[in-house]
Amino acid sequence: MKRRVLRLLDRFGLVRPAFRLYERAVALRPTQRLAVDGPPLPPRRLMVRVAGTSDADWFLRGGRAGYAAIAAHVPLDELESVLDFGCGCGRVTRWWNDFDGRVAGSDVSRSAIEWCRTNLPFARFEQNALAPPLMFDDESFDLVYALSVFTHLTADLQLAWRDEVRRVLRPGGRLLLTTHGRSYVPRLGQEERASFERGELVVRWGDVAGTNLCSAYHPEEYLRDTFADGFAFLELEAEGARGNPTQDLVLLRKT
Repeated sequence: MKRRVLRLLDRFGLVRPAFRLYERAVALRPTQRLAVDGPPLPPRRLMVRVAGTSDADWFLRGGRAGYAAIAAHVPLDELESVLDFGCGCGRVTRWWNDFDGRVAGSDVSRSAIEWCRTNLPFARFEQNALAPPLMFDDESFDLVYALSVFTHLTADLQLAWRDEVRRVLRPGGRLLLTTHGRSYVPRLGQEERASFERGELVVRWGDVAGTNLCSAYHPEEYLRDTFADGFAFLELEAEGARGNPTQDLVLLRKT
């Protein structure tokens, strides 16, 4: 039924405003208020845009788990600079508070960036558009991570952002991202599943790229043969994205 409603809304060009209205409704649902150490919690509307829920406990646990997944795959003591690409309202960025190096975040949401600038002063935050560029110099970072970001972009935007991330990475720098991999195949329709099995990227609702409604599904063959161009493919851990459960974790190194 959900997909039928979305198709009807799409026919009248109403998918994006309807989805934003849905997010506002989710943000109004009553949730438990938590007392937190460290930075305050973002407003519910910002948490919903990041996670699809305003549950504060999930927001904190998910962010911490995302940070732990990064630490499990990248030697943090070798890093001097880190970029959280698609940082939202700092779900993961907040856990870099004690990092000795330079921390930055970038996101398409102006309100999220403004909140981060005010409440996470240990990091630099810049707004980006839906398409490149980033507001950072060439070869600025040892690590760029993008947790559940390329999962919500069209094919052209994914490759454009891949190249832009490569620009701001230092030689040998790492790109860590999470993707919708094989664990998501049961969600696909018959034709979509066939495309996925041929090693092709599958994208739903590309007209609303950059929202949680737009969904991209990445077979390993596509990641290795197409997405990793200009990088060395280091690792794919199936369902290894601890902060975004059941997403795959992919690690690349700039060549």
